[in-house]
Amino acid sequence: MTARQRSANNALATVSVVALGVVFGDIGTSPLYAMRESFLGEGHVLAVTEENVLGIVSLVFWSLIIVISIKYLAVVMRADNDGEGGILALTSLIPAAQRHGTTVLVLVGLFGTALLYGDGMITPAISVLSAVEGTEVAVSGIEDWIAPIAIVILVALFAVQRHGTGSLGRVFGPVMVAWFGVIAVLGVTRLIDRPGVLEAINPVHAATFFADNGITGFRALGSVFLVVTGGEALYADMGHFGRRPIQVAWFTLVLPALMLNYFGQGALLLADPAAVDNPFYRMAPAATVLPLVVLATAATVIASQALISGAFSLTRQAVQLGYSPRVRIIHTSPHEIGQIYVPFVNWALMVACVGLVLGFRTSNSLANAYGVAVTTTMVITTVLLFAVLRGRFGWRLAPALALCSAFGVIDMAFFGANLYKIPAGGWFPLVAGAAVFTLMTTWRTGRRLVGERLRADEVPLAEYLESLAHNKHLARVPGSAVFLYSRAGMTPPALIANLRHNEVLHEKVTVVSVITADTPRVLPAERADITEHGTGITAVTLHFGFMEGPDVPKGLTEGRAAKLGFDPQQASYFLGSEALVVTKRPGMATWREHLFATASRNATPAANHFHLPPERTVTLGTQIEL
Repeated sequence: MTARQRSANNALATVSVVALGVVFGDIGTSPLYAMRESFLGEGHVLAVTEENVLGIVSLVFWSLIIVISIKYLAVVMRADNDGEGGILALTSLIPAAQRHGTTVLVLVGLFGTALLYGDGMITPAISVLSAVEGTEVAVSGIEDWIAPIAIVILVALFAVQRHGTGSLGRVFGPVMVAWFGVIAVLGVTRLIDRPGVLEAINPVHAATFFADNGITGFRALGSVFLVVTGGEALYADMGHFGRRPIQVAWFTLVLPALMLNYFGQGALLLADPAAVDNPFYRMAPAATVLPLVVLATAATVIASQALISGAFSLTRQAVQLGYSPRVRIIHTSPHEIGQIYVPFVNWALMVACVGLVLGFRTSNSLANAYGVAVTTTMVITTVLLFAVLRGRFGWRLAPALALCSAFGVIDMAFFGANLYKIPAGGWFPLVAGAAVFTLMTTWRTGRRLVGERLRADEVPLAEYLESLAHNKHLARVPGSAVFLYSRAGMTPPALIANLRHNEVLHEKVTVVSVITADTPRVLPAERADITEHGTGITAVTLHFGFMEGPDVPKGLTEGRAAKLGFDPQQASYFLGSEALVVTKRPGMATWREHLFATASRNATPAANHFHLPPERTVTLGTQIEL
């Protein structure tokens, strides 16, 4: 092995460990509650018999193999959009020219994305609650303190998000290595006593389980699904670390540890059916329960990270694709464009998680709310995957239909088994998802309407400047003015409004457009593209890296722009702003127009985003009738 290969392998191993601390927490802590809920879940109670134990363990085994290992790790994660994953990335991969029924597919993808936000609210709450509840095994009379302790832990978790997923992963990664090592050892100690549980690898036991238990067995499938929650988070978090490190971590550590633990819990139940009240903690010797609770709590805090960081990624994609108002997005790594922190989403999720803990109080109750949203999202992912395989990757109909149908049958089985949870709490993620979906579709439609209104009056910059040459009333005044507009080559509405009202033009006029590059930083020498229009008027396109704040005043003094002799402290900056007026014109329902106007007013101000000095910035409004 060459030095370069060793270096690459070491780098892969390092990133894989870091990914453990962000990506696998959700699915990695399911052993805390999944087996218990499979026997004692809402709407079903299974007898702890040998046949039922082997049936449940068989379902767990094949769910992890088919849903996670094959569907997500081997197939879905290959459908990335420049390294980004998640439902929005999958939707954007469908070629426009081949999108028959595009509106339906886009709406389906948006709804799946919205449901993941509901899942992101539930996962931290149920994970932390289930870990803290382990203290009840070793300490009596602590029940009233479970919820307050969980809330303190959750608040602390969201408070450290600003340090970034990379930094958190370096801290969390080693903890998760210890976690998976411990749960594997716990499983092995029980397997030694009852190795016969390994018979559950035979899928016949899963089929027999359904035949013996009928509708009760089908309902139990809704709880078995808890072992694969986190699959969508793996895909959504792909942009943080890349596909390869996630696959390496899964197949070398996570999957073996989970399998050993679930088989170990099955072995315990075969030996002691009474342990079904909390089979995970009952596996451990009494003296080690409290240290295990501490480790489990740390692991469940980390479990929450997968959904939190996934929500950050989805939010950025929503902003870029025009489905969300502009929010403050902080890049936390100079090397990975996917590692970001979104303050608004972070604190909104925190409030929701605390509310869920106060409302549901126990992980058993929260388990009723868990699963409906995730199963719906998995069904949607399969539908979109079929469209991408056909349209983007050019698969023939037969193999694409065969593969997605196989996935779809399993997805629909899990989906149907979770429907009974809706009255008992499953309504919550659906309501939360519907609210996010409404906001996304309203924003998208609203921006389209605004764009149509603006483009009706849009004029190419060169054409507009030519018309000014014939304006005898136009006066040129001393000074420098900068007009910002997103569409390069077109006339900024702020420039038109300023001339219409004041009939003056500064001696030096710079029309600026900003483009964000896919690299962390852009060298100052390569930052500006300049087009001279004569008579002191210049158009400049500034390029900033994703790790750089788009500092327009500074950008106009660097590299090729330096020859302009621009003085940031003496210039005046002009921005356009749309004053939205709700009307009865065709477009959207009145209540949605009000929602869009409110979201627009609360979006991150452009002046702050571009680092413009507030005392020298003028915002000129354009009234737009919705």
